[in-house]
Amino acid sequence: MPEQPLLTLREVTRLFGGGRTLLGGRRPQVHALQAVSLELAAGETLGIVGESGCGKSTLARLIVGLDRPTRGHIRLQGDGRPTARRVQYVFQDPVAALNPRKTIRRILEAPLIHLLGMERGARQRRVAELMAAVSLDAQFLDRYPHEFSGGQAQRIGIARALAAEPELMVLDEPVSALDVSMQAQVLNMLDELKQHFGLTYLFISHDLSVVESVSQRVAVMYFGRIVESGPTRELFSHPRHPYTRLLLDSAPVPGKPPLGLDESDAELPDPYNPPPGCAFYPRCPRGGVRCRQERPLLESKSAADSHTAACHFPLETSFGNP
Repeated sequence: MPEQPLLTLREVTRLFGGGRTLLGGRRPQVHALQAVSLELAAGETLGIVGESGCGKSTLARLIVGLDRPTRGHIRLQGDGRPTARRVQYVFQDPVAALNPRKTIRRILEAPLIHLLGMERGARQRRVAELMAAVSLDAQFLDRYPHEFSGGQAQRIGIARALAAEPELMVLDEPVSALDVSMQAQVLNMLDELKQHFGLTYLFISHDLSVVESVSQRVAVMYFGRIVESGPTRELFSHPRHPYTRLLLDSAPVPGKPPLGLDESDAELPDPYNPPPGCAFYPRCPRGGVRCRQERPLLESKSAADSHTAACHFPLETSFGNP
């Protein structure tokens, strides 16, 4: 029997707003996530990519329990421990994510006290181990977050996440605020920590080169939905969804100016009133009448194919009869 995935999402939808006003009218609803389904195996790194506003961070907040889905369910397989112990979040802004009024020692001790119930002696040993794991000297423990660089602060944020002994870490743009050299150091450290602690990563980023280097699988999001998913090498070399192709063509290449995502002639979807068909249709060079009227399903060519795309006319096929 195949091993059950560590994390399973089924038809997860998140709406913001709605309900009735004092005068009896209805408030508009923003469709942040729309019927998102995915699975994440233990020990895997799944990359999530997409433009700003596509729902990546909303998805992350739902998985770690900072928000609840409007519909659908999120399930963690395993021993039934509380989600706060099993799933931890590493935030995009490392300095803002740390309490400026607490020393690093108190920041790292908080999950040891409240989630693990450690006694003082065990906490002291564990805090020293966490600092060593992220390559920081224990002499920094009595300093405050503002005394650290962005890279050091992110290492502390990662150490705080590790303190709860999680199985899954949700990394929301963890290196986007760092310079290139520090990005490489943090990414190498994350890879070492994954191997050492047996972690599973959900890695969210808009930087395709970073996602390509760290992920075994990638899911591409557009307008609150997953439009393509597959093994990293396969997806990057043979994208099937026109939006994925557009993202790849827009990625910066040394010596070549980035194309950028041209919005001048694009009719972007209305988040208050999602279109009945494919949300990417107004920007798609392959779209037809069917795309405008019928929402494509996220599916593969065959049952044995793990590369899926939500497109009526994927790139590896001819246009057919739109």
